[in-house]
Amino acid sequence: MNLKKIKNMLTYNLKTLFSFELIYKLITTIIFVPLFLGMFRLTLTISGLSYLTLENVFKFLINPLVIILLLLLIILMTFYTLIDISTIIIILDASYQKKKVTIKDAIMLAINKSKNLFKRKNILIVFLVLFLIPFLHLGISSSFISTIKIPEFILDFIIKNKLLFSLYIILVIFLIFILFKWLYSINYFILEDCNFKESRIKSSNLSKKNKIKDFLTLVLVQLIIGIIYILFILLGIVLIILVYKALGKNIFGNLAITIMWLLIVISFIVMVLLSTPISYAVITTLYYNHKEKINEKIKHVKIDSNLSKKKYPKLKVTIIILVIISGMGFTYSMLNNKYNFNIEYVRTMEVTAHRGASVMYPENTMSAFYGALELGADWIELDVQQTKDKVLIILHDTNLKRTTGVSKNTWEVNYDEVKTLDAGSFFDKKFKGEKIPTLEEVIKFAKEKNIKLNIELKPTGYEKDFEKDVVNLIKKYHFEDSCVITSQVYNVLENVKKYGKDIKTVYVMSLAYGDILKLEAADNFSIEESSVNKTMVKKVHNAGREIYVWTVNNKESISKMIDLNVDNIITDNISLAKDTIYESKTSDIIKEFIKFINNLFK
Repeated sequence: MNLKKIKNMLTYNLKTLFSFELIYKLITTIIFVPLFLGMFRLTLTISGLSYLTLENVFKFLINPLVIILLLLLIILMTFYTLIDISTIIIILDASYQKKKVTIKDAIMLAINKSKNLFKRKNILIVFLVLFLIPFLHLGISSSFISTIKIPEFILDFIIKNKLLFSLYIILVIFLIFILFKWLYSINYFILEDCNFKESRIKSSNLSKKNKIKDFLTLVLVQLIIGIIYILFILLGIVLIILVYKALGKNIFGNLAITIMWLLIVISFIVMVLLSTPISYAVITTLYYNHKEKINEKIKHVKIDSNLSKKKYPKLKVTIIILVIISGMGFTYSMLNNKYNFNIEYVRTMEVTAHRGASVMYPENTMSAFYGALELGADWIELDVQQTKDKVLIILHDTNLKRTTGVSKNTWEVNYDEVKTLDAGSFFDKKFKGEKIPTLEEVIKFAKEKNIKLNIELKPTGYEKDFEKDVVNLIKKYHFEDSCVITSQVYNVLENVKKYGKDIKTVYVMSLAYGDILKLEAADNFSIEESSVNKTMVKKVHNAGREIYVWTVNNKESISKMIDLNVDNIITDNISLAKDTIYESKTSDIIKEFIKFINNLFK
């Protein structure tokens, strides 16, 4: 890796590179993200749907008009993303040639080059730009396209299944192989005006003997960027603590802290904006180096204009003064407790134990439920199915094989057989003899121990009076105010409301988009973590309804849900969730600084 070449490519047109990334990010946030979301909402409206869930997504996707509109949206998103990547490559190439380039000229060149996307031979570049690069995320995705995140419930399911996990690893390795085979295809596409097929072939030849080395180089670059990110946060914390202790609460201390805060934030913004260009500078340097080694002619874009020298010193000074004065006012108010960060959240987020304390005990068993109680869970989530003789049992899978070793479906067995099965040994031999409990047993336990139940109904299609029997059991023990009935099948909730209007229902959704408030049979909503956002939470709360989120298992995700102010998280890690919520209730200047830094460019 030639560090001198990388440095020269980044610094020669640094102002242009930085300004473009700043402008592009702002325009994306203010104009294009709302525009693309608006286009998607229009597609939803045209399809005749007001909301999108896992139950109706197939109907949405098979609509011919929807397919056409979604393809158009994907192509437009690719075009917009390609302009970003192309502009960076063009500016870097100009720097390599020791030529100055303006933002305007770089963007116009990038638009002309990116227009080739609309040619039939180049359409496969959509896969590279919108899927492959973001999925593998090696710092080379456009700032417009965030990392593709596989929903955690799907990833958990894959990890727990050895065959699926093996196939997933093979898939990731294959995609990495494809990416590094095509790594230089965009450079060929932009710099040499090759069609995408030619670009892929040339990239493959160029990277033939260098795939592993190039991969390790990019990983190293991302590691260095990550370390710098951590160092900036630590530097900010240390400096603010030192200055605060040295100068205290006075005008000089406020001014010093404000200036340092601004300098650290500005430095961090520079680093964030340049992280993608740094990665492309590495790729472009490798591209030139590999071409030189095989004596392949290096082609460049033609740069005809000079960098504008017009400056606005008075405007810059005025902006800096206004920012400093505003910062001093905020810092002074904060240090003198005018802004009180030591507050309780209006809604205290509750914690639901997913299938009980299923990390420490066999899932959906009395041991797991007692474990959840000991760990301080507010709720227990459990799954209910019906046996052949209509007994309501606690079981997640429709088949008994995974947890008991008996390959029979729930609708094929009577309860007399179910109660003889061992539901604990699959987890650990010390739980041998653990039984599959009935819903009635669990309701008695919850009533006695004063813990609430999230009762998820999992219909198989073979039930008789399923919802009616569940509602009657809840009414029998006067448990209506201490539970919610949930389901991923909306029709189940409609049936529950027929038999028990006062029992709260919750619609469980892997995918949630659009006006979900029109789902009247659902009092509240339980949504997979990756589908939850600030707008949705606000909308649900404004309608007087609650939002549950599943399955939230790490500190970062739990903290995010706290910031979003959701009502309830369903988790496998009860202790971590309770501790994180407790920590969040007390804040100080350092925590606010870290939160500010972390949320700057999310």
